[in-house]
Amino acid sequence: MTNAVSIRPDRPALPEWVRRLPEYLMIWVPLLLSAAHLVSFSLWTIWISFTPSTLVPVSGWVGLRNYSAVAASRNWQIAFDNLLLFGSSFVLLSLVTGLALAILLDQRIRGENVLRSIFLYPLAVSFVVTGTVWSWLLNPGLGIQKLVHDLGWTSFKFDWLIDRDMAIWTIVIAAIWQSSGFAMALFLAGLRSVDADIIKAAQIDGAGPVRIYRRIILPSLWPITITVVVIQLQFAISTFDLVRALTNGGPGIATQLPALVVYDLMFQRSLLGRGAAAAVLMLLILLAVLLPYAAWRYIQRRRAAHA
Repeated sequence: MTNAVSIRPDRPALPEWVRRLPEYLMIWVPLLLSAAHLVSFSLWTIWISFTPSTLVPVSGWVGLRNYSAVAASRNWQIAFDNLLLFGSSFVLLSLVTGLALAILLDQRIRGENVLRSIFLYPLAVSFVVTGTVWSWLLNPGLGIQKLVHDLGWTSFKFDWLIDRDMAIWTIVIAAIWQSSGFAMALFLAGLRSVDADIIKAAQIDGAGPVRIYRRIILPSLWPITITVVVIQLQFAISTFDLVRALTNGGPGIATQLPALVVYDLMFQRSLLGRGAAAAVLMLLILLAVLLPYAAWRYIQRRRAAHA
């Protein structure tokens, strides 16, 4: 009696898109849901900004009345001026601080891993915690000024937190402490990616460290510099929790920023239409930063593709 051996025909291979369907579902479904959420609520906010809504949304049309009221208000004017000062100072100083720290670590110093962890640690702290801690440190009756007075230097004065002219700089200091480690990480990655052969050739030609950094290394960091500037500007424009915890917009309204104006109009004054208009103005400011950056990235990719 012979045993019959059954030979199964090979199953046809599944199409590529079927095999990768779980991957597509895991990536694209959350991405599309997030995009739909963002677009729908943005459109809803834009529509609310053209209505006379106060405590709750109502139908109606008031044109640009909410926008003109927000733009003419003293709160918004001070907030916009503060945004210009805070944004420019914070971006420039965090850029310089991050680059200096990256150059320091690039020297392969002893304890580099420990120092890198210390410099990056503020990124792990929320902005609310940062604002709260710095409000303690800068409080004249509790922080640095009191400590120096207790040491015997009674003429020392560091009351920026309650000074209308200097309070905005306390936000700059806290923001730099929070974000300079991020800039350092990006710059350090760029420094470590520079071709070592080019540096060796420059050293053979007699170039010193300063000249190598100035002529070779730093120019190669230009794309990273633009990326850091754009990301830090986004943070500056949308800053809310740091200011809320550190100064709460005070003294008075001396440290108001656009996000605090939106919060004040919507949740404290119950002027939903004007708050939505202020939010749309913030969105326009953000687009003024992002759109040129997106155009620059597109041009760079086109040039790289045609190279």
